[in-house]
Amino acid sequence: QVQFVESGEGLVQPGGSLRLSCAASGSRFSIYAMGWYRQAPGKQRELVATITSGGSTNYADSVKGRFTISRDNGKNTVSLQMNSLKPEDTAVYYCNTDPTAMSFGYLEAWGQGTLVTVSS
Repeated sequence: QVQFVESGEGLVQPGGSLRLSCAASGSRFSIYAMGWYRQAPGKQRELVATITSGGSTNYADSVKGRFTISRDNGKNTVSLQMNSLKPEDTAVYYCNTDPTAMSFGYLEAWGQGTLVTVSS
């Protein structure tokens, strides 16, 4: 069973930056496409950023140019660097696989997520 532990919770002012980290268990991490998801109050969970096993990235339009996803296969980690944060970025952030980028893939169990609050 693959497990994810997110970290980096923080309260930041608009325009500020925050870096999130996700530690994954399992021996096959390096072949998974991974993604960061978020769920804001009263909204559906959405896919924010993805990274393939080869390092190719994609972003939701709402965060493009502001967020950067990266991975370290040697450490089984995925990171999300968030810059120029806006109040609408406030959400609980989760990492998981990105099944849409794999021919046969599926979401693993959700971790507890980490809360990002952007407010002055």
